[in-house]
Amino acid sequence: NFNIIMSDTKAVLVDFWAEWCGPCKVMHPIFEKLASEYGDKMLFARLNVDNNGEISAKYRVMSIPTFIVFLDGKPIDMVVGAVGKDGLRKLIQKHIESK
Repeated sequence: NFNIIMSDTKAVLVDFWAEWCGPCKVMHPIFEKLASEYGDKMLFARLNVDNNGEISAKYRVMSIPTFIVFLDGKPIDMVVGAVGKDGLRKLIQKHIESK
């Protein structure tokens, strides 16, 4: 359903993650909390890189977790790593306030 989500008119924040990734596990509850907080302004989705290698390669995801903001199906911004709640919130606010 990646392509369906990308066709939405809202910005989409995608969490590229894997089950075995420790930093991904740290960021998951933060991602979920921010999704509930900002879900009316932006879409939130998660993509398991082990199950979706082609999509991960297409967007050159080399390290996880990687968080990419898409608008109109195109990547417009990203952060890599366990950036914490403040780092992820900064990325989100940058793109919801610019609308």
